[in-house]
Amino acid sequence: MQVRNWTQGITFKALGVGMLALLMLIPLLTVEDLIRERHGLEGEARQRIAERWGGAQVVGGPVLVVPVRKQIQSEKGWISADEERYVLPEKLAVEGSLATEIRRYGIYATPIYTSSLSMNGHFKREALASLSTHGGEPQWSQAVLRVPIADVRGIRSLSTITLDGDPLQFGPGTGGVGGIAATEVAWPAAASIDKRTHEFSFDMRLAGTATLNFLPLARQTDVRLRGSWPDPSFSGAFLPESHAETDSDFNAHWQVLDLNRNFGQLGAVAEMNAFTLQQSAFGVDLFQPVGTYQRNERAGKYGIVFIALSFVALFLFEALGRWRVHPVQYLMVGLALCTFYVVLLALSEQIGFAWAYAIAAFSVVGIVAGYTVAAAQSRRAGATLGALLVLVYALLYGLVISEQYSLLMGAVALLAGITALMYLTRRIDWYGAGIVAGSAAGRISP
Repeated sequence: MQVRNWTQGITFKALGVGMLALLMLIPLLTVEDLIRERHGLEGEARQRIAERWGGAQVVGGPVLVVPVRKQIQSEKGWISADEERYVLPEKLAVEGSLATEIRRYGIYATPIYTSSLSMNGHFKREALASLSTHGGEPQWSQAVLRVPIADVRGIRSLSTITLDGDPLQFGPGTGGVGGIAATEVAWPAAASIDKRTHEFSFDMRLAGTATLNFLPLARQTDVRLRGSWPDPSFSGAFLPESHAETDSDFNAHWQVLDLNRNFGQLGAVAEMNAFTLQQSAFGVDLFQPVGTYQRNERAGKYGIVFIALSFVALFLFEALGRWRVHPVQYLMVGLALCTFYVVLLALSEQIGFAWAYAIAAFSVVGIVAGYTVAAAQSRRAGATLGALLVLVYALLYGLVISEQYSLLMGAVALLAGITALMYLTRRIDWYGAGIVAGSAAGRISP
C-alpha cells in the first residue's frame, strides 16, 4: 500500500478525527448551557407556584413561651428585665395525611399537597414550675403558646386549641420559634400550674409544595403520616421507624426523643435558632424520579462519548478501505448528532422524555444513515452506520433512565466498545498504512 504523503497516513487521519471529535465539545457545551437555562426556568416556575399555594412546610407542636422577670445589676443599680423562656411539651402525637396533585405553571409542573394534621399532647407540671427555680418570676399573664409553621400562607384552616378542656382561638404570631414563623394563642391566666398535666389538642389543614417536615418539639414526638404519592423520599435528621409504599400511596411512622436532638426541653428563646431546629427536622419529599432536565443532563454527559464512537465507525470505514471520508463529512455527521440533544430537550418539555427520545433518535439515525448512503454511494454503509447508531441510542436511553445501574452499564459498554475497536484495528499498520489510490473514488470495494 502506497502513501502519497504523510498527511494521508492513517495515523495522521486518526489524530485529525480525534481533534474533530473534541471540536464537537463546543456545540455540546452550548446544549448543556441551554439545559441549565431551561432548568432554571423550571425552578422559577416552581417558586411562583409555591408563592401562591404554599412553600415547603416545616411544622412543629405548640411551644410555651413565658417572659421571666429577673433582677439584674446595671450602672444605675438593680433593674427588672424580662427574658423569654420556652417550655416544650412532654409528649406530642401527630396524625396526618397528604392529598397530592401536580400543579402546572406554563409547561412546567411541580407536586403540591394539602395536609390534614391532628396534634395532641401535654405539658408536665414540673416543667412549668421549673421556670421559677432559676431566680426569676414567670409572667403568666404574658405567656403564649406558639405553633411554628414555616409558610403561614399555606394555612387553609386551623381549629381552636383545646387546652385543659377549654377551647382557645389561635391568632397571628407576634414572634416566631427559632426564626420560623408561628401562629399563637395566649396561655390562660386561670391555668394552674398545680395540675399534673396540661392537655392540648387541635387540627389544621396546611398546603405546601414538594416537602413537609416536622420539628421534634417534645420530649417524645410521635408522627404518623400517610399520603397519596408513590415515590416518597424520607429526608431530614431521622428516618421513619417503619414505612410502607405501594404504587399509589405510602405510610410512615417516626418516633423521636429529646435525647436525639441538640436542644433541651426548656431554655432561653434567644438560644433557639433556625439552624439548630432545622438540623433536627424530619419528614417527606414528594420525589419525582429523574425529571426531564436531569435526564437531558445525563444524556448530554455521554454526548462526546457517543459522537466519538460514531467518528470511530466512520474512521474504520476509511481505515479498512471501504470509504474515504472527508473532514467536512465528519463535521456534518457530528453536527447532526449534536442536534439530537437540542431536539430531545425541546420535545421532552412538550410530550415527555420517552416519546421525545424516540422521535429525536430515529430522526437523527435517519438523517445520518441517509447522508452516509448518498456520500458513500452504498446502502450497506448507510445501513451499517444506522444500525450502530440505533445500538448507541438504545444504550444511551438505558443509561439515562437507570438510577441504580447507570454507572455499571456505562462501564460495561465502554469496555465492550474499546474491545471491539482494538479487535477491528488489530491488523492496521499504523506506520505504513494510508489511503490507496483505488479507494479515492469514495466507493465500497466489491
